[in-house]
Amino acid sequence: MAGTMSCYLARPPYAAVPERLTPAQPRCGKGQVRTQVELTIYDAGYTMGSMFRSEEMVLCQLFVQPEAAYISMYELGEAGIAQFRDLNPHVNDFQRRYVSEVRRCSEMERKLRYVRGELPEPPPPPKPSPTVLSPREINILEERIDYVESEIQEITRNAQNLKTDYLSLKELKLLIEKTQTFFQDHSHHRKISASVQVYNNEGVLGHLGFIAGVVATPKVPSFERMLWRISHGNIFFKQAQIDEPLKDPVTGHELQKTVFVVFFHGEQIKLRVKKVCNGFQATLYHCPATYKEQQEMLAGVDSRIKDLEIVLEQTEQHRRLVLANIARDLSTWLVAVRREQAIYHTLNMFSMDIVKKCLIAECWVPRTDLPILQKALDNGVKASGSPIPSFLHHVPTHETPPTFNRVNKFTSGFQNLIDSYGVASYREVNPALYTIITFPFLFAVMFGDVGHGLIMTAFAAIIIILEKRLAKKKTDNEIWNIFFGGRYIILLMGIFSIYTGLIYNDMFSKSLNIFGSSWRNTYDNETLVRHRMLELDPAIAYTQTPYPFGLDPAWQFAANNIIFLNSFKMKLSIIFGVIHMAFGVTMSVVNFNFFKKNYMIYLQYIPQILFLLLLFWYLCILMFMKWTMYSAVSPDPAYGTYCAPSVLIIFINMMLMKKSDSRPPCPQNMYAGQEPLQKTFLAVAFLCVPIMLFGKPVYQMIADKKKKQYQQGVESGDVVEKDPHDGGMGEVLITQAIHTIEYVLGTVSHTASYLRLWALSLAHAQLSAVLWQRVLRIGLGGGSPINAILLYVIFAVWAFFTLAILVLMEGLSAFLHTLRLHWVEFMSKFYEGQGYAFVPFSFAAILEREDDDLVVQKNGAAQE
Repeated sequence: MAGTMSCYLARPPYAAVPERLTPAQPRCGKGQVRTQVELTIYDAGYTMGSMFRSEEMVLCQLFVQPEAAYISMYELGEAGIAQFRDLNPHVNDFQRRYVSEVRRCSEMERKLRYVRGELPEPPPPPKPSPTVLSPREINILEERIDYVESEIQEITRNAQNLKTDYLSLKELKLLIEKTQTFFQDHSHHRKISASVQVYNNEGVLGHLGFIAGVVATPKVPSFERMLWRISHGNIFFKQAQIDEPLKDPVTGHELQKTVFVVFFHGEQIKLRVKKVCNGFQATLYHCPATYKEQQEMLAGVDSRIKDLEIVLEQTEQHRRLVLANIARDLSTWLVAVRREQAIYHTLNMFSMDIVKKCLIAECWVPRTDLPILQKALDNGVKASGSPIPSFLHHVPTHETPPTFNRVNKFTSGFQNLIDSYGVASYREVNPALYTIITFPFLFAVMFGDVGHGLIMTAFAAIIIILEKRLAKKKTDNEIWNIFFGGRYIILLMGIFSIYTGLIYNDMFSKSLNIFGSSWRNTYDNETLVRHRMLELDPAIAYTQTPYPFGLDPAWQFAANNIIFLNSFKMKLSIIFGVIHMAFGVTMSVVNFNFFKKNYMIYLQYIPQILFLLLLFWYLCILMFMKWTMYSAVSPDPAYGTYCAPSVLIIFINMMLMKKSDSRPPCPQNMYAGQEPLQKTFLAVAFLCVPIMLFGKPVYQMIADKKKKQYQQGVESGDVVEKDPHDGGMGEVLITQAIHTIEYVLGTVSHTASYLRLWALSLAHAQLSAVLWQRVLRIGLGGGSPINAILLYVIFAVWAFFTLAILVLMEGLSAFLHTLRLHWVEFMSKFYEGQGYAFVPFSFAAILEREDDDLVVQKNGAAQE
């Protein structure tokens, strides 16, 4: 088995370019001649943005006429190419030019949100609006929104009033039905209501009065206790819970209520009882004392309830019809209002030139998008009919521009992995380009299994096929959003896992004998029956022809399978780790060349790469030499399997400058001149440390000295400002010492860190083997019908643990370990990550952010 790995180091598509955007000074005064702006469009291959390096940004100053500003900003919001700076940082938000327009849009959005909250189901998606709304159309839209809100409020208010009346009638009906039992003398089975007199709408039973009403069921115990206390026990309290749940007219929630009747004596107690009823928000109703009057009132209440139910149904139908008509255009209106608000919010960042009567703005724009910016300004002037043009002017600055990498739906997931560590510094090499290959490959080294890779690939493929449909369904489920956002990462991880699974020849812990094993049986049947375990001599049983692809399936049945895989995967992890780190160190050369720091190649890159290669790549070379030099069929006993040395022991003896032990007939060294060469490598590696430590500080000291001499010799009289962040040579020495110690120690620890590739791969394979042997193998044994039925249950258990443990948990573990290898071991060699992201003024981003916030609010309200 042999494999090759190729690393392609691309040249930067473009280098630092002198500014060619040099228009004349714009003038905005009335009647002045229009100044032409010259835009030089470079060769596409020279300035085209790519994943290799962030876009070149330009700080532009815009001089825009107020009447053309709205349309120009609309086109820039559609394009999403400009990040505007606030030129009024010390001005209060309520004192800015367009604060009234922002308030107006906020009020319209509030009204539309209210209407959307009244809809029974989400509105349809917005219709495309290719044109910008004129001020007249915005006024018409505002009037329409006001009318819709008032109409919905009126319908809702009327419906609530009707529901309140309906609730009162239902409570009164239930109260009358329940109180009829209260006026029964159950001991003598006769009605005592004949002796009740009625006056002033109050019931009196002989010398007793009574009050009837309805109170919330949870309040009944406290209500009864309070009545007992205020009357000192001189009342008679009767209650009956309403079995039918009632609905709140405002919220629609179910209400549990209880009918009560309080019998008392005297006006003073009656007043106290009423105060308690008011305190517990009990609803009091007039209840007749005689049975005949109760029946008459009950009949009247039933008639009113039926009439009210008809009115309620008609009101609800009208409300649904009105909401259905509004829902068709609600999303379109909401998008238009949000765009309007975003435009005026951005215009508030502009400053006003009172003399020239024009708006001034500053924004960061990718150089390749400057023609789009100029076109947006020209379209605004053309649409507004202004005789005075808008101008674009480049502003030279020493400020660090934002970092902008153009991505698509495939590369965005990998770019997010890098940005989670830190946004790249301006124009430095972007690791996301190489992460597209290295991330799924290192993941697959730990997750190598054909079956598990197929499951992961199928899952990602289904999401990708249905991505348009799934993208429309907004949700705040973070786990699902992570899976959906990283669907292409999961797809590549699954494909690479299938590849490494074929290399390991592992599919659900079983090997695939595709090409036929290169090992043959050298024992007869009698010997095989008599012995449980036999040893195959590679000099005889091995055909000396390697298995065409991956591991030989014969290793599946070998007793020393784990020992062999341990050695193989451990060495493979070190080889991959050293190549990965060496590639990361080499990527720093691209940054040094681009930022004109060629001296860092000699003072940092060469010492670092020599230190890494002379020690750890030499260790990898020893592994390859051991694989190729020693064989069971070697005619020389010195190069037989018995004399194969331990590479780890050789490396330890090299670091300790200690001679290797000799075992006749084995030679002391693997090759002639080994010890002098190892001492030379060790000496050169140790000499690289002081160069890394003192090279850059000494160079900066000499460069600063020459700079001072040059400034003293120039009789210009210019005063050179000192950088306030410059801490002098002491800070440079301390910083360089920290970096040197971190690199030297990190080289050792990072190389050992790549052993996680071996550890997780071995653990994954053993867990898969345990599930097969301890679970699924039980169902496959035996031939009885019961075992056939039992196989369904056992297979379900095996499939569940395979998905839950081996695919999900082990996949997450391998993902996190791969992420650490990239963030710490790989990117720390060249990546600074001290930049800040480019956040353009974009309608798409603003609307998506608003929709996400709405989904979170809806789900939060549903949970409450």
